[in-house]
Amino acid sequence: MKKDYHKFLDQKRHITGNFGFDINYLPNIAFDFQKLIIEKAVSKGRVGVFADTGLGKTLIQLSIAKNIINHTNKKVLILTPLAVAFQFILEAEKIGIDDIEYSKNGKHTKKIVICNYERLHYFNESDFVGVILDESSILKNFDGKTKAAVTDFMRKMPYRLLCTATAAPNDYIELGTSSEALGYLGYIDMLKMFFKAENNVFAQGGNGGGGARRFAKGNFGGKFRFRGHSQRDFWRWVCSWARAIQKPSDVGFDNGNFQLPDLITNQHIVTARTANPDFLFDLPAVGLAEQRTERRRTLNERCEMAAQIINSKKDSSIAWCHLNDEGDTLEKLIPDAVQVSGKDCDERKEEVFEAFESGEIRALVSKPVIAGLGLNWQHCNHQTFFPSHSFEQWYQAIRRCWRFGQTRNVTIDVISSEGEADILKNLQRKSDAASQMFEQLVSLMNDELKIKQTNEYTKKNTTPSWL
Repeated sequence: MKKDYHKFLDQKRHITGNFGFDINYLPNIAFDFQKLIIEKAVSKGRVGVFADTGLGKTLIQLSIAKNIINHTNKKVLILTPLAVAFQFILEAEKIGIDDIEYSKNGKHTKKIVICNYERLHYFNESDFVGVILDESSILKNFDGKTKAAVTDFMRKMPYRLLCTATAAPNDYIELGTSSEALGYLGYIDMLKMFFKAENNVFAQGGNGGGGARRFAKGNFGGKFRFRGHSQRDFWRWVCSWARAIQKPSDVGFDNGNFQLPDLITNQHIVTARTANPDFLFDLPAVGLAEQRTERRRTLNERCEMAAQIINSKKDSSIAWCHLNDEGDTLEKLIPDAVQVSGKDCDERKEEVFEAFESGEIRALVSKPVIAGLGLNWQHCNHQTFFPSHSFEQWYQAIRRCWRFGQTRNVTIDVISSEGEADILKNLQRKSDAASQMFEQLVSLMNDELKIKQTNEYTKKNTTPSWL
């Protein structure tokens, strides 16, 4: 009876089914852990791959696209951030795929078609049987119209793949929208199933439906928490449609050469030349309004410090900023720097990014929301960074350089004012939360895949004969 009851409970769980097929192609140069991910993704058909930077997501995506083409003899569209398409073309050459092209205007003759998210409106979904989103978390940087267009485009696709690095810590919005884009549980339904609204905003007529709208905008505001005992079921559900890996040993393989170099983080505190009129001496800024004021009050001092550090170096550097005035100031203070800003056209952005990667440009100035996703800049091992509350921007920005395959230690000079101490603490808290979240994902995923990992705590001990 007990066994039947547990079987009944398992049938009630929201675990997704398979929409894929048997694998028909694996590149010879793929590592064992990459082959495992490709095989599982192809058999699933609609899946999210949360693979850390430098683990070969480009090869994985191309291989999955090739499997779909071999199975259906139809086309696959790959959507990428700006200036990333040419990296796909180069990777395709390495594994012998030549039926691929980069289209900027919606015209295409090859089976694998690559375009930027910004150019999706040129394409017709009926021309494709599958769609792959590279760095899918970039959708959060677009307006609602672009996100809706991407979701609508892939809504009827038989085969769908979302690829990104580690999902932002506790960003259940991203996980919910990813599930919905793949054709699984919608994020509002996800909320109702696994979370409890503390202010009862899900009650019928409560708040005029405002609770759902607030969540749709990504504003948790502390009003939602896991239902009792639902946290493990939530992550088990995520693992039913996603594959997560930060290193090969996460899925049972030897890490081999996948070793990260040292990350050296230097913290620089600047003192504002302009006194704060509200206080006798500088205090930590409290609340977003005070922090924005503090950021603008110390803009020149922070930019001068970043420029001084970059000008003292001969090799490539990246100066990350968040405000337009920061970018303009950095460009003036660093003689050979080139800035990429939001006002630049897509063609210029791609041109500058490619020039920086080839070494034609020594110093690049840009924002993480513009250049912080998808690009591989292993030739560079130095960055300056003005901290913000966004852990994802911090993580993705430093991972442009600090990634598997980087042969040198990477130095990040974090420049802040005395009043921004709370921002740095918040970043550390989010970093710890991200590590815990990923450990849960990997542990539950390995349970599902029946992967056994050995370490010093799982070794069997012999029992003395006298016991």
